[in-house]
Amino acid sequence: MTSTPPPVTSSPGRDWRAPAAACTTVLLWASAFVSIRSAGEAYSPGALALGRLLAGSLTLGAILLLRREGLPSRAAWPGIIGSGLLWFGLYMVVLNWGEQQVDAGTAAMIVNIGPILMALLGARLLGESLPRRLLAGMGVSFAGAVVVGLSMSGHGGSSVLGVLLCLLAALSYAGGVVIQKPALRHGSPLQITTFGCLIGTAACLPFSGVLASEAAHAPLSATLNMVYLGVFPTALAFTTWAYALARTTAGRMGATTYAVPALVVLMSWVLLDEVPALLTVGGGLLCLAGVAVSRTRGRRGGTSGGREVAVKAPAAEAEQVAADRP
Repeated sequence: MTSTPPPVTSSPGRDWRAPAAACTTVLLWASAFVSIRSAGEAYSPGALALGRLLAGSLTLGAILLLRREGLPSRAAWPGIIGSGLLWFGLYMVVLNWGEQQVDAGTAAMIVNIGPILMALLGARLLGESLPRRLLAGMGVSFAGAVVVGLSMSGHGGSSVLGVLLCLLAALSYAGGVVIQKPALRHGSPLQITTFGCLIGTAACLPFSGVLASEAAHAPLSATLNMVYLGVFPTALAFTTWAYALARTTAGRMGATTYAVPALVVLMSWVLLDEVPALLTVGGGLLCLAGVAVSRTRGRRGGTSGGREVAVKAPAAEAEQVAADRP
Protein backbone atom coordinates (compact mmCIF):
# COMPACT_ATOMS: atom_id res chain seq x y z
CA MET A 1 0.00 0.00 0.00
CA THR A 2 1.28 3.44 -0.94
CA SER A 3 0.50 6.29 1.38
CA THR A 4 1.46 9.84 0.48
CA PRO A 5 1.36 12.33 3.36
CA PRO A 6 -0.91 15.35 3.05
CA PRO A 7 0.70 18.58 1.89
CA VAL A 8 2.35 20.69 4.55
CA THR A 9 0.32 23.78 5.33
CA SER A 10 1.50 27.00 6.87
CA SER A 11 0.71 27.49 10.53
CA PRO A 12 2.47 30.22 12.50
CA GLY A 13 1.88 28.33 15.73
CA ARG A 14 4.01 25.43 14.53
CA ASP A 15 7.13 27.38 13.58
CA TRP A 16 8.95 25.99 16.63
CA ARG A 17 8.74 22.38 15.44
CA ALA A 18 11.42 22.45 12.75
CA PRO A 19 14.04 24.18 14.96
CA ALA A 20 13.16 21.77 17.78
CA ALA A 21 13.64 18.83 15.40
CA ALA A 22 17.03 20.18 14.30
CA CYS A 23 18.13 20.66 17.92
CA THR A 24 17.05 17.10 18.75
CA THR A 25 19.13 15.78 15.87
CA VAL A 26 22.23 17.74 16.87
CA LEU A 27 22.02 16.64 20.52
CA LEU A 28 21.58 12.96 19.65
CA TRP A 29 24.30 12.96 16.99
CA ALA A 30 26.67 14.51 19.50
CA SER A 31 25.83 11.76 22.00
CA ALA A 32 26.61 9.19 19.31
CA PHE A 33 30.32 10.03 19.42
CA VAL A 34 30.41 9.08 23.09
CA SER A 35 28.59 5.79 22.47
CA ILE A 36 30.73 4.91 19.44
CA ARG A 37 33.85 5.11 21.62
CA SER A 38 32.47 2.40 23.89
CA ALA A 39 30.91 0.15 21.26
CA GLY A 40 33.89 0.53 18.91
CA GLU A 41 36.18 -1.19 21.41
CA ALA A 42 34.29 -4.47 20.98
CA TYR A 43 32.83 -4.22 17.47
CA SER A 44 34.56 -3.79 14.13
CA PRO A 45 33.40 -0.96 11.80
CA GLY A 46 31.11 -3.04 9.59
CA ALA A 47 29.59 -5.03 12.44
CA LEU A 48 28.93 -1.87 14.45
CA ALA A 49 27.25 -0.21 11.47
CA LEU A 50 25.05 -3.27 10.83
CA GLY A 51 24.08 -3.65 14.49
CA ARG A 52 23.20 0.03 14.71
CA LEU A 53 21.15 -0.10 11.50
CA LEU A 54 19.31 -3.27 12.58
CA ALA A 55 18.24 -1.62 15.84
CA GLY A 56 17.24 1.50 13.94
CA SER A 57 15.28 -0.42 11.30
CA LEU A 58 13.34 -2.41 13.90
CA THR A 59 12.44 0.76 15.80
CA LEU A 60 11.44 2.70 12.70
CA GLY A 61 9.52 -0.23 11.23
CA ALA A 62 7.48 -0.65 14.40
CA ILE A 63 6.61 3.06 14.48
CA LEU A 64 5.71 3.04 10.78
CA LEU A 65 3.34 0.11 11.29
CA LEU A 66 1.72 1.73 14.32
CA ARG A 67 1.17 4.95 12.39
CA ARG A 68 -0.01 3.00 9.31
CA GLU A 69 1.84 5.27 6.92
CA GLY A 70 2.54 2.53 4.38
CA LEU A 71 4.89 3.01 1.45
CA PRO A 72 5.97 6.37 0.01
CA SER A 73 5.11 7.18 -3.59
CA ARG A 74 7.22 5.83 -6.45
CA ALA A 75 8.84 9.23 -7.02
CA ALA A 76 10.47 9.07 -3.58
CA TRP A 77 12.37 5.83 -4.16
CA PRO A 78 15.40 7.15 -6.10
CA GLY A 79 16.17 9.48 -3.18
CA ILE A 80 15.48 6.76 -0.62
CA ILE A 81 17.78 4.26 -2.33
CA GLY A 82 20.53 6.82 -2.93
CA SER A 83 20.53 8.19 0.60
CA GLY A 84 20.18 4.69 2.04
CA LEU A 85 23.29 3.45 0.25
CA LEU A 86 25.40 6.59 0.71
CA TRP A 87 24.39 7.90 4.11
CA PHE A 88 22.95 5.00 6.10
CA GLY A 89 25.28 2.41 4.59
CA LEU A 90 28.60 3.70 3.27
CA TYR A 91 28.93 6.68 5.63
CA MET A 92 28.51 4.66 8.82
CA VAL A 93 30.99 1.96 7.80
CA VAL A 94 33.76 4.23 6.51
CA LEU A 95 33.41 6.67 9.42
CA ASN A 96 33.77 3.84 11.96
CA TRP A 97 36.75 2.51 10.01
CA GLY A 98 38.36 5.92 9.50
CA GLU A 99 38.22 6.79 13.20
CA GLN A 100 40.26 3.66 13.91
CA GLN A 101 42.97 4.82 11.52
CA VAL A 102 43.39 8.49 12.50
CA ASP A 103 43.24 10.45 15.72
CA ALA A 104 39.99 12.09 16.76
CA GLY A 105 41.18 15.59 15.85
CA THR A 106 42.06 14.67 12.28
CA ALA A 107 38.76 12.84 11.84
CA ALA A 108 36.80 15.82 13.16
CA MET A 109 38.50 18.26 10.79
CA ILE A 110 38.01 16.11 7.69
CA VAL A 111 34.42 15.01 8.34
CA ASN A 112 33.42 18.64 8.96
CA ILE A 113 34.06 19.31 5.28
CA GLY A 114 30.69 17.60 4.83
CA PRO A 115 28.41 20.59 5.59
CA ILE A 116 30.40 22.78 3.17
CA LEU A 117 30.06 20.16 0.43
CA MET A 118 26.38 19.88 1.30
CA ALA A 119 25.79 23.60 0.74
CA LEU A 120 27.70 23.58 -2.55
CA LEU A 121 25.92 20.48 -3.84
CA GLY A 122 22.56 21.89 -2.75
CA ALA A 123 23.25 25.07 -4.71
CA ARG A 124 24.42 23.17 -7.77
CA LEU A 125 21.91 20.33 -7.90
CA LEU A 126 18.85 21.70 -6.06
CA GLY A 127 19.09 25.36 -7.00
CA GLU A 128 19.36 26.46 -3.37
CA SER A 129 20.65 29.93 -2.59
CA LEU A 130 23.91 30.58 -0.75
CA PRO A 131 23.27 33.68 1.39
CA ARG A 132 26.32 35.56 2.63
CA ARG A 133 25.34 34.95 6.24
CA LEU A 134 25.21 31.20 5.64
CA LEU A 135 28.63 31.19 4.00
CA ALA A 136 30.10 33.42 6.71
CA GLY A 137 28.62 31.27 9.47
CA MET A 138 29.93 28.08 7.90
CA GLY A 139 33.37 29.64 7.60
CA VAL A 140 33.40 30.58 11.28
CA SER A 141 32.11 27.15 12.32
CA PHE A 142 34.63 25.31 10.14
CA ALA A 143 37.43 27.37 11.69
CA GLY A 144 36.09 26.31 15.09
CA ALA A 145 36.06 22.66 13.99
CA VAL A 146 39.68 22.99 12.86
CA VAL A 147 40.63 24.47 16.25
CA VAL A 148 38.85 21.63 18.06
CA GLY A 149 40.59 19.13 15.79
CA LEU A 150 44.03 20.63 16.36
CA SER A 151 43.49 20.68 20.12
CA MET A 152 42.58 16.98 20.06
CA SER A 153 45.37 15.87 17.71
CA GLY A 154 48.40 14.03 18.94
CA HIS A 155 46.45 11.33 20.78
CA GLY A 156 46.86 8.72 18.10
CA GLY A 157 48.46 7.95 14.77
CA SER A 158 47.20 9.05 11.39
CA SER A 159 47.43 7.20 8.11
CA VAL A 160 46.75 8.03 4.49
CA LEU A 161 44.06 5.34 4.48
CA GLY A 162 42.37 6.91 7.51
CA VAL A 163 42.38 10.38 5.95
CA LEU A 164 40.89 9.01 2.72
CA LEU A 165 38.21 7.12 4.66
CA CYS A 166 37.20 10.24 6.59
CA LEU A 167 37.09 12.20 3.34
CA LEU A 168 34.88 9.50 1.82
CA ALA A 169 32.65 9.74 4.90
CA ALA A 170 32.28 13.50 4.37
CA LEU A 171 31.45 13.02 0.68
CA SER A 172 28.90 10.27 1.32
CA TYR A 173 27.29 12.30 4.12
CA ALA A 174 26.88 15.38 1.93
CA GLY A 175 25.75 13.39 -1.10
CA GLY A 176 23.24 11.38 0.92
CA VAL A 177 21.60 14.51 2.35
CA VAL A 178 21.32 16.24 -1.03
CA ILE A 179 19.85 13.09 -2.61
CA GLN A 180 17.38 12.72 0.27
CA LYS A 181 16.06 16.29 0.03
CA PRO A 182 13.89 15.86 -3.14
CA ALA A 183 12.46 12.58 -1.82
CA LEU A 184 10.89 14.46 1.09
CA ARG A 185 8.45 16.05 -1.37
CA HIS A 186 6.98 12.61 -2.05
CA GLY A 187 6.93 10.97 1.38
CA SER A 188 6.84 11.75 5.08
CA PRO A 189 10.07 12.09 7.09
CA LEU A 190 9.24 8.80 8.82
CA GLN A 191 8.75 6.98 5.53
CA ILE A 192 11.93 8.36 3.94
CA THR A 193 14.00 7.59 7.05
CA THR A 194 12.57 4.11 7.61
CA PHE A 195 13.13 2.82 4.10
CA GLY A 196 16.49 4.58 3.80
CA CYS A 197 17.58 2.81 6.98
CA LEU A 198 16.33 -0.51 5.58
CA ILE A 199 18.33 0.03 2.38
CA GLY A 200 21.44 0.76 4.43
CA THR A 201 20.83 -2.34 6.54
CA ALA A 202 20.55 -4.51 3.44
CA ALA A 203 23.81 -3.05 2.10
CA CYS A 204 25.58 -3.97 5.36
CA LEU A 205 24.29 -7.56 5.53
CA PRO A 206 27.68 -8.96 4.39
CA PHE A 207 28.91 -8.06 7.90
CA SER A 208 26.24 -10.23 9.59
CA GLY A 209 28.64 -13.11 10.27
CA VAL A 210 31.17 -10.79 11.89
CA LEU A 211 28.43 -9.15 13.95
CA ALA A 212 27.18 -12.49 15.28
CA SER A 213 30.71 -13.57 16.18
CA GLU A 214 31.64 -10.31 17.93
CA ALA A 215 28.30 -10.04 19.75
CA ALA A 216 28.94 -13.40 21.39
CA HIS A 217 32.06 -12.04 23.10
CA ALA A 218 31.29 -8.33 23.45
CA PRO A 219 30.62 -6.88 26.92
CA LEU A 220 27.04 -5.93 27.64
CA SER A 221 27.90 -2.22 27.82
CA ALA A 222 29.23 -2.22 24.24
CA THR A 223 26.13 -4.00 22.94
CA LEU A 224 23.82 -1.61 24.80
CA ASN A 225 25.69 1.32 23.31
CA MET A 226 25.23 -0.18 19.84
CA VAL A 227 21.48 -0.54 20.47
CA TYR A 228 21.35 3.03 21.77
CA LEU A 229 23.03 4.22 18.56
CA GLY A 230 20.34 2.50 16.52
CA VAL A 231 17.31 3.65 18.49
CA PHE A 232 18.21 7.29 19.26
CA PRO A 233 21.00 8.78 17.04
CA THR A 234 19.68 6.75 14.07
CA ALA A 235 15.93 6.09 14.30
CA LEU A 236 14.92 9.24 16.17
CA ALA A 237 17.62 11.69 15.06
CA PHE A 238 17.52 10.81 11.36
CA THR A 239 13.72 11.24 11.41
CA THR A 240 13.88 14.64 13.11
CA TRP A 241 16.62 15.58 10.64
CA ALA A 242 14.37 14.67 7.69
CA TYR A 243 11.50 16.64 9.25
CA ALA A 244 13.67 19.75 9.57
CA LEU A 245 15.35 19.24 6.16
CA ALA A 246 11.94 19.24 4.45
CA ARG A 247 11.39 22.74 5.82
CA THR A 248 14.70 24.43 5.02
CA THR A 249 17.69 24.14 2.69
CA ALA A 250 20.36 21.44 2.78
CA GLY A 251 23.02 24.11 3.29
CA ARG A 252 21.31 25.64 6.32
CA MET A 253 20.76 22.21 7.90
CA GLY A 254 24.38 21.30 7.27
CA ALA A 255 25.51 24.48 9.00
CA THR A 256 23.42 23.53 12.04
CA THR A 257 25.45 20.35 12.53
CA TYR A 258 28.53 22.44 13.32
CA ALA A 259 27.10 22.62 16.84
CA VAL A 260 27.95 18.92 17.22
CA PRO A 261 31.70 19.33 17.98
CA ALA A 262 30.92 21.80 20.78
CA LEU A 263 28.35 19.45 22.30
CA VAL A 264 30.70 16.47 22.00
CA VAL A 265 33.32 18.39 23.99
CA LEU A 266 30.74 19.18 26.68
CA MET A 267 29.36 15.62 26.82
CA SER A 268 32.84 14.11 26.99
CA TRP A 269 33.60 16.43 29.88
CA VAL A 270 30.43 15.49 31.79
CA LEU A 271 30.11 11.78 30.92
CA LEU A 272 33.71 10.66 30.36
CA ASP A 273 35.45 13.08 32.73
CA GLU A 274 37.61 14.29 29.84
CA VAL A 275 38.47 17.87 30.80
CA PRO A 276 38.84 19.92 27.58
CA ALA A 277 41.77 22.25 26.99
CA LEU A 278 41.13 25.97 26.70
CA LEU A 279 41.87 25.73 22.96
CA THR A 280 39.18 23.06 22.62
CA VAL A 281 36.65 25.20 24.47
CA GLY A 282 37.50 28.17 22.25
CA GLY A 283 37.00 26.08 19.13
CA GLY A 284 33.66 24.84 20.41
CA LEU A 285 32.50 28.39 21.05
CA LEU A 286 33.54 29.33 17.50
CA CYS A 287 31.43 26.44 16.16
CA LEU A 288 28.38 27.69 18.07
CA ALA A 289 28.97 31.29 16.98
CA GLY A 290 29.13 30.21 13.35
CA VAL A 291 25.86 28.30 13.68
CA ALA A 292 24.23 31.40 15.19
CA VAL A 293 25.43 33.54 12.27
CA SER A 294 24.29 31.02 9.66
CA ARG A 295 20.79 30.80 11.15
CA THR A 296 20.17 34.56 11.07
CA ARG A 297 18.52 36.27 8.12
CA GLY A 298 19.30 39.64 6.60
CA ARG A 299 16.71 42.40 6.68
CA ARG A 300 16.79 43.42 3.02
CA GLY A 301 18.11 42.13 -0.26
CA GLY A 302 18.51 38.56 0.93
CA THR A 303 15.08 38.00 2.37
CA SER A 304 11.44 38.49 1.59
CA GLY A 305 8.94 37.98 4.35
CA GLY A 306 11.57 36.08 6.34
CA ARG A 307 12.48 33.83 3.43
CA GLU A 308 15.59 33.86 1.29
CA VAL A 309 15.21 35.02 -2.29
CA ALA A 310 17.29 33.83 -5.21
CA VAL A 311 16.90 33.68 -8.98
CA LYS A 312 16.25 30.03 -9.74
CA ALA A 313 14.94 27.77 -12.42
CA PRO A 314 11.17 27.16 -12.11
CA ALA A 315 11.57 23.59 -10.83
CA ALA A 316 14.12 24.57 -8.20
CA GLU A 317 11.97 27.54 -7.13
CA ALA A 318 8.93 25.33 -6.69
CA GLU A 319 10.96 22.91 -4.62
CA GLN A 320 12.26 25.67 -2.36
CA VAL A 321 8.79 27.12 -1.78
CA ALA A 322 7.54 23.69 -0.74
CA ALA A 323 10.54 23.15 1.51
CA ASP A 324 10.16 26.52 3.23
CA ARG A 325 6.68 25.77 4.51
CA PRO A 326 6.62 25.61 8.32
